[in-house]
Amino acid sequence: MRWADLESGQRAREWFHGLTAPAGMWMVVRVDGRGFSRFTEERFDKPFDVRFSRLMVEAAQALLTELGARYAYTESDEISVVLDPRHDMFGRSVEKIVSISAGVASAAFTHAAGEPAHFDSRIWIGAGTGDVVDYASWRQADATRCALNGWCYWTLRKAGASRREATRRLEGTSTSGKNELLFEHGINFDGLPAWQRRGIGLWWEDHTRLGRDPVRGVDVTTTRRRVHVEHELPMKDAYRALVTRLISPGATPQDGTPQDGAP
Repeated sequence: MRWADLESGQRAREWFHGLTAPAGMWMVVRVDGRGFSRFTEERFDKPFDVRFSRLMVEAAQALLTELGARYAYTESDEISVVLDPRHDMFGRSVEKIVSISAGVASAAFTHAAGEPAHFDSRIWIGAGTGDVVDYASWRQADATRCALNGWCYWTLRKAGASRREATRRLEGTSTSGKNELLFEHGINFDGLPAWQRRGIGLWWEDHTRLGRDPVRGVDVTTTRRRVHVEHELPMKDAYRALVTRLISPGATPQDGTPQDGAP
């Protein structure tokens, strides 16, 4: 068999759908840990562990950098990265972006943790900045809901309840009821660290440094980009305003930095 015939025959068996994200649309890539319920329970404190959070931030920063994203957000075992409408990596191939993002997150987390971990990935699309802000609000609201549920579940477990008992105790319990449950165990949910209740945001910012040019013997100023990691994100309308500033066309990195005293 001729090489050309062999090659063309094998390439014809490669199967891919060729789907691309529509031009001019915003994309949000969301990766989630695969099998992380057992993975985290066996290795980290519950309901939250600072070490695990740092690993997720490492993975989020890798995605922000490798994908050239405008904003990244992580809560629990998931990460969302915002790609603006001009993003053209791999010709906006969904298959490529999904596979690469899952690979980047898996590699970054594994490297930082020192043991293998896997992520899957999906793409969300939106027509305008308002859609992206709605998406961001949705994920932060989910972070708050999951944090409250997690704290209640693990508080009951640590008090002696079985998995089934803790789950049944929380079924149908209102938000106020869950807050009251925690209060009975000496926990004020609103007083817990903001990163647990609201997630963590990452974005680019300009960093200016003063130095000296040894050749010319003069003082010089250099500006470099670096990733800002925000553990004290605002919530609700203030968070929507922050995300809007970060992703708006022409926004500079500093546009998204919360001002002193911001909620």
